[in-house]
Amino acid sequence: MAFGFYYSRLINKPVQIGLPFFISIEPTTSCNLRCPQCPSGLREFTRPTGMLQNQLFEKIILQTKKHLHSLTFYFQGEPYLNPDFLKMVSFANDNNIFTITSTNAHYLTEENAKQTVLSKLDKLIISVDGITQEVYEKYRIGGQYTKVIEGTKEILRQKQLLKSSTPHVVWQFVVFKTNEHQIEAVKKLGKELGVDEVKIKTAQIYDFENGHDLIPENELYSRYKKSDSGNTDSYRYELKNKLLNQCWRMWQGCVITWDGKIVPCCFDKDAKYKLGNLETDTFESIWFSAPYTNFRRSILKSRNQIDICTNCTEGTKVWS
Repeated sequence: MAFGFYYSRLINKPVQIGLPFFISIEPTTSCNLRCPQCPSGLREFTRPTGMLQNQLFEKIILQTKKHLHSLTFYFQGEPYLNPDFLKMVSFANDNNIFTITSTNAHYLTEENAKQTVLSKLDKLIISVDGITQEVYEKYRIGGQYTKVIEGTKEILRQKQLLKSSTPHVVWQFVVFKTNEHQIEAVKKLGKELGVDEVKIKTAQIYDFENGHDLIPENELYSRYKKSDSGNTDSYRYELKNKLLNQCWRMWQGCVITWDGKIVPCCFDKDAKYKLGNLETDTFESIWFSAPYTNFRRSILKSRNQIDICTNCTEGTKVWS
């Protein structure tokens, strides 16, 4: 897969050699929170919403397990709202696939935490985004900071009780202007609680060009930078990184919605660029299909013309 990406860049034409080794699957579009920069939180999807069914999930795994290394159970929504979520995790692990999920931790009860460990989930990302209720709820609207702490403690307790090294527990702190003053404090608290890792992450902001109340003051923690418009009272914002005509994700992974549609990546939140449907076609036939090839070609030719790419920093990274 890596060779196909580099070779495609070299000749400026899409060449796809192998099948992907990672995919993301969406357990559900439902969420209990109302985060303002998330379609699930805003309840503003333009695509159908629902829950991934176990039958479709197992069909996908059986088609992809020979080439799949890792699977992220996340796209939009809160995974634990799908009643079959942990059953799906177990099935993936039974097929020797590394499993990851991201949660707001509000459903990490004693029983759910125990079943999470027993499912052999490999990596659990917990969204923190604030270490006081006042700060936490400014973005995680409708959420309770105490639930995050209780859920974290419970998953760590169950790991110890069951003598398990998994899941690897990551506290993810997405930096906004509202919480950037707590960065060092969240690192300290995560260490005190015993999480395996504290990850500081920049935030994607819609309509960032004219500035936004959520963009951090410290540009070190922002995806965006001020672009002087010539007027000292007025700034526009732009991505820090250049939008190059390349994206390794188009050669090495994809996202599958709850109803079986394949989309290019996690920035296509409304599944605008549907490249195929696993309800009717096989994964391999979609991966090598004309629509997928044409999309990869458009990435190599004029990525700045693809709307989901214009607020993306991921595709600028090149694997070596």
